[in-house]
Amino acid sequence: MIRTGIRDAVKAAQIAAMKAGDKDRTAATRAMLAKIKDKDIELRTKDSKLDDDVMVTDVLQKMAKQRRESIEMFESGGRDELAKGEKMELAVIEEFLPAQLSEADTAALIDGIKTELGAESMKDMGRVMAELKSRHGSEIDMSKASGLVKAALS
Repeated sequence: MIRTGIRDAVKAAQIAAMKAGDKDRTAATRAMLAKIKDKDIELRTKDSKLDDDVMVTDVLQKMAKQRRESIEMFESGGRDELAKGEKMELAVIEEFLPAQLSEADTAALIDGIKTELGAESMKDMGRVMAELKSRHGSEIDMSKASGLVKAALS
């Protein structure tokens, strides 16, 4: 199977980092590829077929979210050296993520989906979130979108 897109870009970046002797970047790309491989193995047992870029983007978004949370915890705990390492990994991960939509664009999409589904109350939040994720999951930070959906439905 020939793959193109984000996965190949990460592999190419890993090879370039190894050739350049950049140990930090090599470690970050290696971790990304390991998580992608884990997801491949997990999906092998399921019947669902996801577009490769969608799956890789989902994995990288989760990794980025974990790094942001770690940075916050390390900084609040006074562990600046550990936060610095996480920031470096986050920067590498973000290089491969597609551009995220602005808050205003996200709010506009939410309003459109809300109208389309006839959503009026918080009872409809799950439906709106599911539709938003299926249509624009790789372009939107779903944790931020959750707050926007709550605001739109309340």
